[in-house]
Amino acid sequence: MDWITGMQKAIDYIESNLTEEIDYGKVAAESFSSSYHFQRVFSILCGYTLGEYIRLRRLSLAGAELANGKGKVIDIALKYGYDSPDSFAKAFQKFHGITPSQARADGNMLKSFSRLSIKISLEGGSIMNYRIETKPKITLLGYKRRFEGTPYDELRHKQEGDLFITTRAHQWMLQGVANDKLSIYCVLTNIDDDGYDFYIASTVDKWELDNLYNSKVTGIDFMDKFNFEEIVIPERTYAVFETEKQRMPIPEYFDIRKQIAVEWLSNNEYQMINAPELAVYHWGIVGGYTERTIEIWIPIEKK
Repeated sequence: MDWITGMQKAIDYIESNLTEEIDYGKVAAESFSSSYHFQRVFSILCGYTLGEYIRLRRLSLAGAELANGKGKVIDIALKYGYDSPDSFAKAFQKFHGITPSQARADGNMLKSFSRLSIKISLEGGSIMNYRIETKPKITLLGYKRRFEGTPYDELRHKQEGDLFITTRAHQWMLQGVANDKLSIYCVLTNIDDDGYDFYIASTVDKWELDNLYNSKVTGIDFMDKFNFEEIVIPERTYAVFETEKQRMPIPEYFDIRKQIAVEWLSNNEYQMINAPELAVYHWGIVGGYTERTIEIWIPIEKK
């Protein structure tokens, strides 16, 4: 079954079960892919998570029912998966801008979130350079921030920029102990409907790591002072993509990441697995600033 047909079947399943508890595994099964793979590709293609899509569709339908005077608020709240009128009212007002009771009155504005429909368009016809590579176990030292949204929306771009700007001291410290002083490792992990963890990290050897842990040697507990964490990435197989060499490759990085989901993963024998995704920023000045590139490491397995 091709990806377009599978995606549409998954959306149809969601729409048929909006008043029921929806199992993400069953949704993904409609597209013949793993739950993790489906959720990740869905969020990249749509710009919001699977859970957010379901929530917004339910609130949209609930608003229409209230405006039509159908049912009590508590009955509609329970129908669309809310345990109490209070939790429903809070979510409803955040989405529509008015309370459920106000939605019953004439003339109040409501929001509509339309269902997704897959339309076939001509895609591809472009060349993507990649390699399948098994990377050995890697130990990183880094610090994290919990980001909102999905890993490849405009909010990510802003949050990442703010993090880099406001943590210069952390970056200088990491550069001082790094094995590879010309690269920055960004790790995306623990992705769910509420957001994801984003790490800025560097490779370190065991000697440097032991000294950072041992404040008796340095006189400073760097791990505590900088909120550093040891990040161990096990040996794993990745599909590795890379931007062109240029001064500022981040816009191309975002474009390639979406292209991976739309073209490469949808027409390939691999799927993403529930493991950290890495972006390696080759940010050094060897060759000049115009030689910067970003590698994208997608953790994969055969379907």
